[in-house]
Amino acid sequence: MTDYCHPTAPHKRLRMPNWYVSGLMMDRALDAIARRVKNLDRKHDVPYVAGYSKDGKTIYIDRHLPSEMEYKGRKINTDRFLLLHEEVEKTLIDQLNLHYLHAHQIATRAEEAAVRAAGISWRDYDRFMQKYVKKMGDERLTKIPADLDLKPYRDEHDVELLERMASAVTKGQHPPGIDKTELHAKIKAHIKDRIAHAHAHMPPEPSRAPARRRPAARGASKKAAARRR
Repeated sequence: MTDYCHPTAPHKRLRMPNWYVSGLMMDRALDAIARRVKNLDRKHDVPYVAGYSKDGKTIYIDRHLPSEMEYKGRKINTDRFLLLHEEVEKTLIDQLNLHYLHAHQIATRAEEAAVRAAGISWRDYDRFMQKYVKKMGDERLTKIPADLDLKPYRDEHDVELLERMASAVTKGQHPPGIDKTELHAKIKAHIKDRIAHAHAHMPPEPSRAPARRRPAARGASKKAAARRR
């Protein structure tokens, strides 16, 4: 992980209190997080570009996503931003028991702040990421990690799955002997509850072009829109 670090950065004195918001302090924070990642795996296919193992010891970045992007004549290492997002998200879920969608919102904002602090347009960064997003069910997902934490994907797709169930009931595709109207009403009520739970106290989306880094929570994908996982 030392490839991400800047050994001279800690020795450069700031011309302002170190609690001020600054690009240099954000850069140091990214280095600190990168050093703490126990294992970075780039050998697998990962839905929505990046994810983490169930125990949090491994961060997975999709094998087809380049580790660098060209930006105004610069080569930008994008892995650092993804590591920040995934570590923040996983920590909030495991340590504070936050719902995935809430943790994803916070992680996305941290990722966006780091991208902007590096002098990179969030819109350009997100556009670059979206080119490599693989959604659940994508035929390119042929080599998914065995210990990939699937909770984020379950949370994201709960409502989508329920909507499909409601549609099936409307078409008469339900077990015999079940009251169609009652079942449909219960599913719709559950959808409403899920949406209310997921968005309760959720901070507003940042102002940016529609694309969950790392759907919405993590872009055009739902995780990019919530962001990208």
